[in-house]
Amino acid sequence: MVLSQEIARLIEKMLEDAHGELSIGRNELADRFGCVPSQINYVITSRFTPERGYVVESRRGGGGFIRIRKVPMTKDEYLMHFYQAVGDAIDFESCRAFLSELAHSGTLTPREARLILASLSDRSAPAGKKRERDAARAAAFRNVLLQIFSEKE
Repeated sequence: MVLSQEIARLIEKMLEDAHGELSIGRNELADRFGCVPSQINYVITSRFTPERGYVVESRRGGGGFIRIRKVPMTKDEYLMHFYQAVGDAIDFESCRAFLSELAHSGTLTPREARLILASLSDRSAPAGKKRERDAARAAAFRNVLLQIFSEKE
């Protein structure tokens, strides 16, 4: 298993054990895994993002720590969060992260997430500049989410 996956799994387990809120020392965690603190930063910034329902606070220095909180959201809060986060344009990898979180939380089924993701791929986006594709992808993503959420009520 890749070190970043091991670190992420341990943090997820610690969050679960701490009922969704955790304060950890970056250096202590790095020592535990025999890696540099920047590896811990990488895992946190790439895996514990707002798109995945996390709030992260970080303090550097001698008494530095990282506080991670899993934010439970209602269906309506998810929709509002995604609308704000998607904005006018979104890349494919961000769509993947959003859909992964929606499936993980049970808001979407894994099948729904896969179908939506397929429809948002670069192959499905109109030809043209990246910005135009990302804008079309954002509009499509918001429309699909609106439909899914309205059916689940």
